[in-house]
Amino acid sequence: MAQMREIKGRLKAVGNIKRITKTMQMIATSKFQAAQRRATASQPYTNKIAELVGELASAAGDDTVSHPLLQGPAEPTGRQLLLVITSTRGLCGGYNANILRTAHQFLRDRQGQQIDLEVVGRKGQIYFRFNKLPVASAHTQFSEQPTFEQVNHLAEQYIARFSAGEFDAIRVCSTHFISNARQAPKFVQLLPLPKPEGAEGGPSREYDFSPEPDQLLAELLPMTVKTRLFQCFNEAVVSEQIARMVAMKAATDNADKMGKTLRRQFNRARQAQITNELIEVVSGAEAL
Repeated sequence: MAQMREIKGRLKAVGNIKRITKTMQMIATSKFQAAQRRATASQPYTNKIAELVGELASAAGDDTVSHPLLQGPAEPTGRQLLLVITSTRGLCGGYNANILRTAHQFLRDRQGQQIDLEVVGRKGQIYFRFNKLPVASAHTQFSEQPTFEQVNHLAEQYIARFSAGEFDAIRVCSTHFISNARQAPKFVQLLPLPKPEGAEGGPSREYDFSPEPDQLLAELLPMTVKTRLFQCFNEAVVSEQIARMVAMKAATDNADKMGKTLRRQFNRARQAQITNELIEVVSGAEAL
């Protein structure tokens, strides 16, 4: 009887866990679809700005293109900045482990260099604190769906610090959303901006620019930095939600399998108890 009571209690606990994980899976699915729409909607804008910058740089001429965001500081400082984007909440499978392992390996490979580490997300803060790696700044202002205003404020800080010659390079380590079945950690060089595509070989189209291309570049290059950083955040959110969706589906399936196993054990224990009771009744009848 005690064994049956124990199995019944475990069955109830597994059933409760299954309901929770199923609900979390549905919530993650809904958030993933919304985040995917946002990332998909912002991608063409990001690509178009990069294309336009390339056309402008090509029209201005490779020798005349000069901007602090493209060239970097005149005198290298030997100092870099790495921003690592992780999640604040857990239960998302190997999402955080993959990105943190990649970032940690990057820091190991550059132990002799001065790299300021900044982190988005509580999971990253806990990881680097446990590994005794100093975090220069922890950005806790971002919600589960970072807005462009929040990212814009951070990008403007980076642009100002880079333009002042504080860093030689600023990189972002985040998860790149490739497809529903594949997400991979990647590094994006935020500053200095990579040489615009199309700057070599002349412009692919004929444009009449007003004002001059170099003046337009002065406006577009900061926007390029902001959109690239915003796209990194969007793809990180999409990857986090799909990782949580997959993890919760696996947890739900495991709870279902465990529930079936426990029900079989319960039925066997119940059958054994009934058999024992029948034996006792028969034995008592024979004794009379």
